[in-house]
Amino acid sequence: MNSSSTVSAELGISLFVPPEDVVVPLVAGLSYSKTDPYAVCLSLHVGLDEPVEWVFARELLLAGLEREHGLGDVRVWPSVRSQGGLPGMVLNIELSSSAGHANFEAPLREVSAFLHDSYALVPAGRENRHIDVDAEFRKLLRQS
Repeated sequence: MNSSSTVSAELGISLFVPPEDVVVPLVAGLSYSKTDPYAVCLSLHVGLDEPVEWVFARELLLAGLEREHGLGDVRVWPSVRSQGGLPGMVLNIELSSSAGHANFEAPLREVSAFLHDSYALVPAGRENRHIDVDAEFRKLLRQS
């Protein structure tokens, strides 16, 4: 979907469950909005009522298409598929939190197409044009 302010994509991904790296196929969604122009949301449909969502930098996802990138909670890197995973080139996504960590493989071509659409919507370097700094500042003041 590509409306005037959002881009989204649904894709099949693989979750690798240790210790034997059992492969669990899942459906995931990627979304991007002008209202949060620096971020991408990854929604993981894992059988709960609501998807599990991770929000991280769009730039991180883009850099991960070429080489390993990220520190801490989110790391991404390209590779040829793992045994039993998705066919062809994949984007490895490693998510970590205090509850544990998970390793996923997503189809690199589909992630790249999603990012292409997001940069068509808001080109790199123009993200700040879509942020109302005064409104964000007021929101922060209300929360404190």
